[in-house]
Amino acid sequence: MSSILDIIPELPVADGVENLTVWLTDTFAFLFDPIQKYSEIAMEFTTETLLLVPPILFILIIAAIAFFASKKTFGLATFSIIGLWFIYNQDLWSDLMNTLTLVLVASLLSIVIGVPFGILMAKSKIANAIIAPILDFMQTMPAFVYLIPAVAFFGIGMVPGVFASLIFAIPPTVRFTNLGIRQVSFELVEAAESFGSTGAQKLFKVELPLAKSTIMAGINQTVMLALSMVVIASMIGAPGLGREVLSSLQRAQVGTGFVSGLGLVVLAIIIDRLTQKLNKK
Repeated sequence: MSSILDIIPELPVADGVENLTVWLTDTFAFLFDPIQKYSEIAMEFTTETLLLVPPILFILIIAAIAFFASKKTFGLATFSIIGLWFIYNQDLWSDLMNTLTLVLVASLLSIVIGVPFGILMAKSKIANAIIAPILDFMQTMPAFVYLIPAVAFFGIGMVPGVFASLIFAIPPTVRFTNLGIRQVSFELVEAAESFGSTGAQKLFKVELPLAKSTIMAGINQTVMLALSMVVIASMIGAPGLGREVLSSLQRAQVGTGFVSGLGLVVLAIIIDRLTQKLNKK
């Protein structure tokens, strides 16, 4: 006996998505191709510029930033020196710079796009009602799925890796910006209005400064999510430490995979602690 579920024909969702992807790729090829080409050039230039800095000098610069960000304590600075020296010692420096480029670009794009959308959600109930479900969808979708449109639109390499990382990492910045602005005291906003402040003045001189800590917490989460996509992005040709981890997994090279993974852990700890220190008053 067939159930009512067997009577309803299979919905052609997969075919519809496939046709839509093909149509988008063909229709907007004039846009995707230049983005892929020039973004690849820009990121290669960024990586090569970072590689021009002598590793010892780079390590000292990061240690100095960590020292002053930690209010002149040596804990994070010492860890940065030891951790980055370990990565250099294991001949993973160029992979580290590629990973750093991917994380920096994806994080900056997430911040540039996410903060305005968070402000829009805080200012408009309609925008909040539309964007909130989209963010839920983006955060619950498995990260591997983002590789499919990334490859379809931009081929393989670092650019699709950044695209996938951007989609995966942007929700925290949007949500925390929205939350931070909504938490600003209504009395303070009213006081600014009573002194004749314009909408832009209220936003940039009252709301954003008071929401800074919350927004920075979202940015911290965005950076860490972008870093977590490094290994997944290596599946579509993104260079860096993630590629070494993936290659070691495929070849069952436990030692090499462990060292590359440890390099990612070191980078994650340094970035996480630095962003947290910068968020303090």
